[in-house]
Amino acid sequence: MLIAKSTAADNVSAGMVANTNAPEAARAGGVFHVQCFDKDGNLKWETSEHNLVVNEGLQDMNTQYLKGAAYTAAWYLGLITGPGVALTYSGGDTLAAKSWTEFTDYSGARKALTFGTATTANPSVISNSSPASFTITGAGGVVAGAFMCSVSSGTSGVLFSESNFQSPGDRTVTAGDVLNVTYTFSLTGS
Repeated sequence: MLIAKSTAADNVSAGMVANTNAPEAARAGGVFHVQCFDKDGNLKWETSEHNLVVNEGLQDMNTQYLKGAAYTAAWYLGLITGPGVALTYSGGDTLAAKSWTEFTDYSGARKALTFGTATTANPSVISNSSPASFTITGAGGVVAGAFMCSVSSGTSGVLFSESNFQSPGDRTVTAGDVLNVTYTFSLTGS
C-alpha cells in the first residue's frame, strides 16, 4: 500500500534597496520685517513679508560665492510705493526694468545694511544687525513693499530681492513716521 505524504512550506523574503545617491538641495529665502512708528514713537503697524529673490540676485550669489568674482559686500534697502495690488513682481525684475516705483519720500538715500554673523545651524540665518531706519518727510504717501539692492541710488546695481505687503496691503505713512526694516535671509540644506 502506498501512502502519500504532502508537505506545505511558506517562504518569505524581504529586500531593501538603498538610494546611494541621496538628493541634496539648498533653499534660500528672505523676510522683510517692517515696523512703522509715528512721530511720538507709538507703533502704528507692523508686518513681516517673504520676498522674491530675483534671477539677477540668484546669479550674483552664485557668481560671487562659487565662481569667486570680485565682490564688495554693499547692500541697501529701499521702499516700494503703491498701489501694491496693481504691482507684478517677477523673477526677471532688475533695478533698471521693473513694474514698481521706488518710494523716496524719506530723508537720505537707500539705507545701508550691515549684516551680523550667520548662524552655523541648518538653516543658516543672517540679518542686519540693527534695523534700517527710514524717516518719512514731505506729505508721506503709500508704501507697498521693500527691496534689497547693491547700490545706494540709481538703477545700475544688482536687485537682489523684492517684496509686496500682503493683507491688509498698502500702508499709508505721514511726515514724521519712522519705518524700521530688518531683512533676514536663510539658507536651508535638505
